[in-house]
Amino acid sequence: MTLLALVRHGQTDWNAERRIQGRTDIPLNDTGRAQALIAADALRDGSWTHIASSPLQRARETAEIIAEALGLEAPSTHAGLVERDYGVGEGTLVSDFLERFGTGPVPGGESAEHLAERALQALGAVADDAPGEATIVVAHGGVIRALLGIATDGALPRPGERIENASVTVFRLTEEGLALESASLDTPVLTPSDREASGA
Repeated sequence: MTLLALVRHGQTDWNAERRIQGRTDIPLNDTGRAQALIAADALRDGSWTHIASSPLQRARETAEIIAEALGLEAPSTHAGLVERDYGVGEGTLVSDFLERFGTGPVPGGESAEHLAERALQALGAVADDAPGEATIVVAHGGVIRALLGIATDGALPRPGERIENASVTVFRLTEEGLALESASLDTPVLTPSDREASGA
């Protein structure tokens, strides 16, 4: 059994603008860096010994901040943890995207089914890298949403429920499959001292 804490990367400017990011490699903003520190604090009491991330810079930097805060080795990266490919929809406002495509297929994009299969395989690869070790995995909203759906047989996330930046969702991966341990889908609250420390 492997315990895996899935953390959504911190905020980017496109997150703040409510734009579809997908595979577009947008960096963290100052708020996102502060959120990474808050996520690290939320994870501090766990027995986390390993950290991995998507190779996209918003996830990788979040993982690096968490690793430094918790005294972990530098994160490994796994290509299978990248965000869903939204094809021609990337860069558009979420409201425009939903109006244009709804929940249907997006030209040049990745299907929800393929995303779920890829995300589960990637999580298995992360677990294989550090067998039995409690591992933090920094990924993306779409990836975490897909894994939640697998672990809860579609019960979570609920319709309209978002996976917020820097939220922490803990899974157990066993031979029987993926199970949900705990979910806190909200963005951590930034205190004034957090903002001052990060420059946000």
